[in-house]
Amino acid sequence: MPADDAMSRSDQCSGNAGSHCQQGAAPERNPRSVLPSRIVQLRQQAFKQQCIVGRTEAEQSSVAMLTLASKLRRDDGGKTGRASGASDSTHRVSIRDRLLTKEVAELEANLPSTCKASFPDEDKLHHFQLAVSPDEGYYQSGKFQFEIDVPEAYNMVPPKVRCLTRIWHPNITENGEICLSLLREHSIDGTGWAPTRTLKDVVWGLNSLFTDLLNFDDPLNIDAAEHHLRDKEDFRNKVQDYIKHYAR
Repeated sequence: MPADDAMSRSDQCSGNAGSHCQQGAAPERNPRSVLPSRIVQLRQQAFKQQCIVGRTEAEQSSVAMLTLASKLRRDDGGKTGRASGASDSTHRVSIRDRLLTKEVAELEANLPSTCKASFPDEDKLHHFQLAVSPDEGYYQSGKFQFEIDVPEAYNMVPPKVRCLTRIWHPNITENGEICLSLLREHSIDGTGWAPTRTLKDVVWGLNSLFTDLLNFDDPLNIDAAEHHLRDKEDFRNKVQDYIKHYAR
């Protein structure tokens, strides 16, 4: 460009040549130095939303973990309870079996001469039968079978005993139910079952139902007791008739 023209243009812009040159002379602004406020607001809102979403997801994750932890505790508690129940049952059975190992040996060494014990399964000492053959009194010449089951809670509870032989007896029903004080789990007179009693006491008690413990004053079979009160000889005849038919 010629020097005269350049100087002319400079003079025009520095003088009162018009508003066009004055506006063009304003300092230029760097567009990257200042962001529009709207963009800043949008970015701030987006950041806040990300924070809220992140916090919500963290809270949901925390709740899920707490819920899972509670479920696991419940499941573990149930399993522990079941395992504990099974363990207690096994523990109680083992106590019973250990007691019976000792008591059966003692029983066999001290059986009354009129009694005989038999075990259908030698591995199950908690279930056996007892045969009583009285050698005196009303029931002489008879053979009476009893079934004895020792529950898992033994010796805190008594054995369960049933007479398998039909009999006419004031303390034994024709269905096999037995009235014997030491077999009562709860007794107000102190003669019922206690953990200090053993199988030997049970066997000797059953044997005595035909002699010393024959009780007409506190009967279970009221008809038999009243029969004895009415006619002792006829009572004896009926007892012998039952022995002939059921107790040989």
